[in-house]
Amino acid sequence: MQEYDVIVLGTGIKECVLSGLMSLSGKKVLHIDKNSYHGGESASISPLEELYRRFKVPGPPKSIRRGKEWNVDLVPKFFLATGQLVKILVHTEVTRYLDFKVVEGSYVFKAGKVHKVPATEEDAQSSDLMGMFDKRRFKKMLHFVLNFDTRNPRTHQDVDPEKTTTRELFSRFDLGQDVIEVTGHAIALHSSESYLDQPCLETINRIRRYCESLSRHNSSPYLYPLYGLGELPQGYARLSAEYGGTFLLNKPVDEIVMDNGKVKAVKSDGKVFHCKQLICDPSYVPNRVRKMGRVVRVICLLNHPVKNTHEASSCQIIIPQAELNRKADVYICVVSYSHSLASDGMYIATVSTTVETNNPEKEVEPALELLEPIMQKFVSVTNVLVPNEDGRKSQIFVSRSYDATNHFDSECEDIKDMYRRITGAELCFGKPRNLSHNSDDD
Repeated sequence: MQEYDVIVLGTGIKECVLSGLMSLSGKKVLHIDKNSYHGGESASISPLEELYRRFKVPGPPKSIRRGKEWNVDLVPKFFLATGQLVKILVHTEVTRYLDFKVVEGSYVFKAGKVHKVPATEEDAQSSDLMGMFDKRRFKKMLHFVLNFDTRNPRTHQDVDPEKTTTRELFSRFDLGQDVIEVTGHAIALHSSESYLDQPCLETINRIRRYCESLSRHNSSPYLYPLYGLGELPQGYARLSAEYGGTFLLNKPVDEIVMDNGKVKAVKSDGKVFHCKQLICDPSYVPNRVRKMGRVVRVICLLNHPVKNTHEASSCQIIIPQAELNRKADVYICVVSYSHSLASDGMYIATVSTTVETNNPEKEVEPALELLEPIMQKFVSVTNVLVPNEDGRKSQIFVSRSYDATNHFDSECEDIKDMYRRITGAELCFGKPRNLSHNSDDD
């Protein structure tokens, strides 16, 4: 009989991060995946032929060669350079096995055109998104946010961070609707409008984090690992081995054994592994999750950079929901050969959004038009699954499905929330060192 403190099912990014944190705190961890590959629904697919097979599309055509040079992430998401997920990766030391490279641009779609996101005073000055007066007001607001210190009331200028809403904060600086949209969705990275009536502290912190991430690297606040997100689970498998943990791939999970409403063991391949706690993604416990909506993702293969992005070999483009009369933003994540994800001169652009109608593909059409000509599209519509209960009674802790955003904000909140429920403690760690040591080369 084999005893473990924690068993983790699935090698998605969230499961791997939690597995690493558990190993780090001295727990004995067993990590099982029913698939023969790492990453679960956030896997990296390579070679390119495998992507065509997976989506049942005939190909690839002769014009796309060297399939082994491709690593296509099914759920691409960017890391904010000073964001929390990067801090967690540094804290667990998995960064020894990863190489991050800066993303070349951050854009927003307004009034029918792609514009650079203005998040510094210089950018604001040269931006064609704002008129002269708007530029002045925007710069004042940025100045206020970057000097804001919760502990020093003199920096608050009569704003009560816990009571003043974001809407009130923006109207205090007399910001126009366009500027509010860009600030809220492309800088603070809110995915809907509800933030406007929340206390403004959260938005102040988000704008700040974007600006601080940007100041690390100048071209954009985002990082992405060379060879794609699949490098993360592999890094964690190596890390786990160092801490005496065990990773088993390609093992069926036959049964989760309960005792008095509490998890007791996992049966896999005729063996019984005992545990005190279980962490897993929704696919392992279909009876413990419910559907909370759907996400449409379209992976597009291109042989050119996206128009109006200054030939960027990687970038993020956000289409704020108001531009398309929607409730949720539409995201475009562009990566390429420069992050070793495609063969030379080729690009992968992934469009994603929360589904709001019965025709998800039509919802992303305006985004796809920005990418034309497209060599091949791979469309998926997936359910967003969330756990029915917090796991404290059963000691089964289930992660949420990945959302439509193309940065790791909400996934990081899920990791922290799960960590709190699993351990009863907050996830804390020191200051990160600079990650992207190769941000200057190219």
